[in-house]
Amino acid sequence: MYDSRLEDRRLAALVDWLQRDLSLDIHRFSPASSDASFRRYFRIEHASGVHIAMDAPPEKENCAAFIRVAGLMREAGIHVPEIHSSNTELGFLLLEDLGCENLLDRLNPETAESLYAKALDSLFALQRNVDPASCGLPEYDAGFIERELGIFYEWFLQKLVGLELPQSLAERLNRMLIESALAQPRVCVHRDYHSRNLMLPRSGTLGVIDFQDAVVGPISYDLVSLLRDCYIAWPDRQVDAWTRAYHTRLEAADLIAVDYRQFQRWFDLMGMQRHLKAIGIFARLHLRDAKSSYLADIPRTFAYVEHVCTRYPELDQFHQFLQQQLKPAYPPIQ
Repeated sequence: MYDSRLEDRRLAALVDWLQRDLSLDIHRFSPASSDASFRRYFRIEHASGVHIAMDAPPEKENCAAFIRVAGLMREAGIHVPEIHSSNTELGFLLLEDLGCENLLDRLNPETAESLYAKALDSLFALQRNVDPASCGLPEYDAGFIERELGIFYEWFLQKLVGLELPQSLAERLNRMLIESALAQPRVCVHRDYHSRNLMLPRSGTLGVIDFQDAVVGPISYDLVSLLRDCYIAWPDRQVDAWTRAYHTRLEAADLIAVDYRQFQRWFDLMGMQRHLKAIGIFARLHLRDAKSSYLADIPRTFAYVEHVCTRYPELDQFHQFLQQQLKPAYPPIQ
């Protein structure tokens, strides 16, 4: 019924919940996917159909947040997995199966326009239809942003590379990135809106997953997550065209009231913060969680950071640190 190599106590408890509590006659039980968190997903084929079972250890993951944010997004018109059954005490959910194919699997120069159109439509619905004042999501505030930047300083610079960013430089960089983020209009932010979390089910709609860490935060956050994705890169001219078109759309909906030059600065600096955090997370996954495959994504992500540095003179000193100290110490980013 299931692969014995996956046997462990939580897996046994999950199977027991599915069979005893939900009375599912399971024909096939197999891994569906895993991610950078402690959650695991399994595809359950049973007499009544196919679903996804999520195992989210309660001491490490928050099923209640997943259920609450799923409701917000569904009401906003976002296709998130329907939750068929839940046991938040055990950390188990039975979800709609959105299929095996994500946006990254299908993206290429020929498909990019149509696939990103779907992704941007879904993002626009999220930003327009969820009221940030009443949704009850956590605030992506200065302390939050600073803690995320700390992941880069601690796990990548210190623990992986063995470097320390001078405190005065770190303070200036943090201040610049935090001020830019907090100056932006506030919307519902998915916080991981990228090609691996956007599914392409057979229905033809775009499915959105991994949304449980949503916050109220800067309007450019999810856009830069999508268009400067840590897992796939596009030419600057193409990214700029998509960003300009989305800026126009936000203006028409009265979601922003700034010109494109200001919006691009927000976009760039938000991307800088997100990419530094991502590099730190990739290092942490390698060092702490033995998930070393994410190291391969650091050079692409670092290239985004360098690109933004070249656009803004205020980042010259940080850029010099990257060029003169970090690159010699960490050859993969050459």
